[in-house]
Amino acid sequence: MKSSVLFLGAKTSKAISIPASVLWVLSLLLACSLVRAGDLPAASPEALGMSSDRLQRLDKQLQAYVDNKKLAGSVALVARKGRVAYWKAFGYRDLESNQPMQRDTLFRIASQTKSLVSVGIMLLQEEGRLLISDPVDKYLPEFAKTTVAVVDEAGGYQVVDAKRPITIRDLLTHTAGVGYGEGLAADRWKAAGIQGYYFADRDEPIAETVNRMAALPFEAQPGEKFVYGYSTDILGVVIEKASGQTLDAFLKTRLFEPLGMHDTHFYLPKSKKARLAVVYSSTDKDDIERAPNPGTHIGQGAYLNGPRKSFSGGAGLLSTAMDYSRYLQMLLNGGELDGKRILSPKTVELMTVNHLDGLPFNKGNGFGLGFYVTHDLGASGELGSVGQYGWGGAYFTTYWVDPREELLVVFMTQLVPAKGVDAHQKLRSLVYQAITQIEINDYE
Repeated sequence: MKSSVLFLGAKTSKAISIPASVLWVLSLLLACSLVRAGDLPAASPEALGMSSDRLQRLDKQLQAYVDNKKLAGSVALVARKGRVAYWKAFGYRDLESNQPMQRDTLFRIASQTKSLVSVGIMLLQEEGRLLISDPVDKYLPEFAKTTVAVVDEAGGYQVVDAKRPITIRDLLTHTAGVGYGEGLAADRWKAAGIQGYYFADRDEPIAETVNRMAALPFEAQPGEKFVYGYSTDILGVVIEKASGQTLDAFLKTRLFEPLGMHDTHFYLPKSKKARLAVVYSSTDKDDIERAPNPGTHIGQGAYLNGPRKSFSGGAGLLSTAMDYSRYLQMLLNGGELDGKRILSPKTVELMTVNHLDGLPFNKGNGFGLGFYVTHDLGASGELGSVGQYGWGGAYFTTYWVDPREELLVVFMTQLVPAKGVDAHQKLRSLVYQAITQIEINDYE
């Protein structure tokens, strides 16, 4: 039996039953009146092979995280075949001042910055300005001779020369051996003032920080191990050298403006301050508390009031669910959106296959050029499809793209650390359970 809602007639006391399908049309009309120019178009879930009734389970779960004080709030967006089937906000942007979360709320997306910078590198390759097989020192001479920290017989470490130069592809696949400064030689990285992903408060250009990295011992030999860290920050400086622009200007003119991503920034314009979500932290009491302000990287931080000098390619951007969805839709379309081509389909194909060549990473998943790629669904143990790709950010944001289902999902919140919160896993389950048709005609 299809669900319906009872309303009392204005002039009678009789209840009027309105089917869920009609309610969807009414809500769609209301949503369309709120859609800004440039948003991805919307369609009913049923037209996209999904169930509006089943998507209500996602409503219930995301609201429960707010009610149970696991999250202050969140925004979730699901699109299929280029149309938005689901885009809702839950809870609060600022819990203490009772400011509700809105669909256009801005979030710190941290490592979701990485894939955008990776696209920037591939764009430059398409223009003949670089090759991903190039050694990094072709653009950053400081990386001509790098070193690696290895365990010595006394239980400490010694520093040895790298066996070969680091390539741009090593950086794209996080096989350059560059971590976040917490490896064997953590003492040297700490002394250099380079640890952790947060760069927004640095009073120097990113190139200066990266130049100092080159003299520090890395965690593994190039090409021998997946090591997650500053690789994409280094790529950002490669972009600056190869393009002659700051990373901020390059991404704005080559990606954000062509894709209509008008709410994606390294540092927030003052006029948008009221739209930035507050960061919260999980506590030992199984609830959340406001992160310290100004505090450290988990606080409200320097995205508003910092020096605005350091454009971190690894973790520096702020964005919205819709902006990031437009970017993902471009990839899902094979490099094009709204008639504007960013990349060739063959470049997108190269980015979205596994490049690790047998190196251990995660069961069922490898790594492409900027994000994980699933190659064995059974081994991964998660709902999805072979060929799906995605990643997330330190503030508990996440995204994935499923080309087989022509599906993209973006989930935004601000929680760090996130302890005991299963939102990512349940989001995946509840999105896929709402798919009712695998094969559907192209939406007209």
